[in-house]
Amino acid sequence: MPNIADIIEEYIKARLSRSNGGIVVMRRSELAEKFQCVPSQISYVLNTRFSFNRGYIIETRRGGGGFIRVIRVSLDESEDILDIIYEKIGDEISLGECINLIKYLYDEELITKREAHLMENVLEVTTPNNGVQGSGRQRAAIFKAMLMVLLRHDK
Repeated sequence: MPNIADIIEEYIKARLSRSNGGIVVMRRSELAEKFQCVPSQISYVLNTRFSFNRGYIIETRRGGGGFIRVIRVSLDESEDILDIIYEKIGDEISLGECINLIKYLYDEELITKREAHLMENVLEVTTPNNGVQGSGRQRAAIFKAMLMVLLRHDK
């Protein structure tokens, strides 16, 4: 049985798929009322399920006239895929963020399932999430190198 976060996520994704241009504007309070939950539950779903690593941009304005704008970012429309990804990775990245970004690249069909599994395994083995200082920097460097090879060469 799906939990409330799963239901809210599916609702927002369905609205995005029906929208023109992959953009949907909603009110946090209306969503909370619709799903009979507190507005912070809506914020939780937006922060965890609709991050940039998963291919979304969230714009919000709080207050009486506030809104939430969810934008689906499609990398295949951008000529600057590597620039966008490099900016997101930065100098350090967590293993969880890497895995989310790999999943997104796979969902966008920019990498194959085999490449996704290979990247995940290499990152898990070479840079485990064990709190060792500098592992986030090492992970970012390795991840960027793999992406450079995969995304700069035609399939």
